Formats: sequence, structure tokens, C-alpha cells
Amino acid sequence: MSSRSCPDWPELMEIAPELQFRHYTVDELHLQAALVGRMPTVPLNGLTICCDPEHHVFNPAHTEPEVVEALTGSHWFSVHEWSQRGPGAAA
Repeated sequence: MSSRSCPDWPELMEIAPELQFRHYTVDELHLQAALVGRMPTVPLNGLTICCDPEHHVFNPAHTEPEVVEALTGSHWFSVHEWSQRGPGAAA
């Protein structure tokens, strides 16, 4: 799987030090069909998501708007949700 570290990693480490954010295409992540179905008109190999896939946390600032919309309300957390109300709040 090709990936690259997010250039905002210093700021993200301050918010969620236990996570590692990298940039992926949606295809690389093999998202659930229900999530992919929320993005029916866009080429998934061209959409970028900045995330920690192991923890299901994404950075909306570096994620395509269509992907942010699809992930919102799913089992994925935005990095701010993770740190304020999600599992990362205890850290």
C-alpha cells in the first residue's frame, strides 16, 4: 500500500499523539461498500484521505470534501472528534 506522511504531522501529534496520519487514496483503504456507496460519482483512485486507518480517524483538512461527507456519521472519527469526544479523549 503506498502512503505518505501528512505534512501537518507536528500539529496532528499535538492533537492526537497516539495516531499516525498518512495520505492514501480511497481505493487503498478498501473502505466498506456502504461508505463507498456514499461517493458514487467520483473516481475513488483519485480521492485522497489523510488518516490513521488502524484507528479509523481522518483529518478533514487534508481529505477530499466528498470523502469527509461520506465518513461523517460512520464509524470513522475526525481527528477533532477523536481528541474531544472519542476514544482519544482519555489520552
